[in-house]
Amino acid sequence: MHSIRPRFAVALMITLAVCAGGYAARAANVETVPGMPPVPNASNLYSETGADKVGATAANALPRVYVPNRQSNDVSVIDPATFKVVSRFRVGINPQHVVPSWDLKTLWVANNAEGRTDGSMTPVDPVTGKPGKTIPVDDPYNVYFTPDGKSAIIVAEALKRLDFRDAQTMQMQSSIAVPQCPGINHADFSIDGKWAIFTCEYSGTLAKIDFVNRKILGYLKLSKGGMPQDIRISPDGSVFFVADMHADGVFVVDGEKFTEIGFIPTGVGAHGLYPSRDGSKLYVANRGSHKVFGPPKGKGSVAVIDFATRRVVATWPIPGGGSPDMGNVSADGKTLWLSGRFDDVVYAIDTASGEVKAKIKVGKEPHGLTVWPQPGRYSLGHTGNLR
Repeated sequence: MHSIRPRFAVALMITLAVCAGGYAARAANVETVPGMPPVPNASNLYSETGADKVGATAANALPRVYVPNRQSNDVSVIDPATFKVVSRFRVGINPQHVVPSWDLKTLWVANNAEGRTDGSMTPVDPVTGKPGKTIPVDDPYNVYFTPDGKSAIIVAEALKRLDFRDAQTMQMQSSIAVPQCPGINHADFSIDGKWAIFTCEYSGTLAKIDFVNRKILGYLKLSKGGMPQDIRISPDGSVFFVADMHADGVFVVDGEKFTEIGFIPTGVGAHGLYPSRDGSKLYVANRGSHKVFGPPKGKGSVAVIDFATRRVVATWPIPGGGSPDMGNVSADGKTLWLSGRFDDVVYAIDTASGEVKAKIKVGKEPHGLTVWPQPGRYSLGHTGNLR
């Protein structure tokens, strides 16, 4: 018996290793849509956005933070090394977000011209930091890109429509009407790129869109939600985190089953969501107000969710009050940059301590700022949803 057990143990270990290896191989073999780059690590789809993975294209860019100021119709440009505004340029009416293109060569300013018909997109060359010629585009509140990079997805919020346009020229290609999604604005894609979930701000619902067949798969009413905002997929692709400004927290949604499975309280006016560079944490910007246009010096804060446990592990209040809204993490992962939407400032927050390192005065009502360069192979849109 004593002579058999070691051999049995070795055989068992070999069997387990083979099974584990087979599982790992299967898990890593994510069948993506044609044209979408492969998923190198199925347990962490943010593996290519680590601090040491700024690609050659993005590396040529000036290190800058681009801040769209919704009411002053311009973009403030911050040097992250000095925390100073080094330039400012005019764009179209109501700039909402600065969006890195799929190929990382252009930063697009989405000017949706609320209540008007003269929406536009302004390209910015990240190598020079200079804007190009503005292009007329219907109601571009937000912008995403198909995973193959061929089309820009213009989120025409007021029109309840997703417009597919040429990713380079912005020429119209086709549309998907989303009539039951008032206030459609933010989105994230499945790990394989086949579908995405969009938030419907004014109905407390989510919309699931099939991007292979270009059709609506269904709607999901959140249990106690009233104003869902940003949405971000978990590192393993299994669930989506949805910030809700009225519920004061983040819903957890099973993406495949399209069902709500949890809720995480985070703070007043949960709004923006940004993964840490190592893919272990999710930063939640709590805007400090339930109102679309809130007061300055609100109960703004940042909550830090651990992806693995789905629990808040830290909360960082904004000293003196504030309104942290949208932004992203620096390339090295050490600074979380967020617009202070109702305070006309930008916050630079230390991700190790939660300390606000700087409050930088910008234009009127800063919104979806982007930090550039960022690590990653390609951009799916928003303020830097890179993979």
